Amino acid sequence: ILYSRLINHLNQKVKGVVERIVEQTLLYDFYGELLTPHQRKIYEDVVFNDMSLSEIAEEQGIKTGCSRPYQEGINTLEGYESKLHLIEKFMDTKAKVTKIDELVDSYIASPDMKLILEIKDLSNEIIEDY
Repeated sequence: ILYSRLINHLNQKVKGVVERIVEQTLLYDFYGELLTPHQRKIYEDVVFNDMSLSEIAEEQGIKTGCSRPYQEGINTLEGYESKLHLIEKFMDTKAKVTKIDELVDSYIASPDMKLILEIKDLSNEIIEDY
């Protein structure tokens, strides 16, 4: 039982880490160009190059550390998403397109006009969102 709990705990931790990495990557993909070059470099080194803030400070010869510009970069990216919701809209649209793809496969297997109407509804939702 203890082993099972440990495995479950580790799985939850890994899942949380993976979700955070995906979130950081999406934030950067959508809004990274809006960071200052300094913030962008630090963010890239932490998120994509797996460097610690102390390693980055040492590499760049920064005496005061990098935690402030890194945190400001995170706050900036999250602020853009909270105002613009581009990632949220992207994920919603992706889910709808995935559902449309599944409905098309179902229609091919068994032509049913209800499936076409559902596809039409989903496509209209996407069009209305933009």
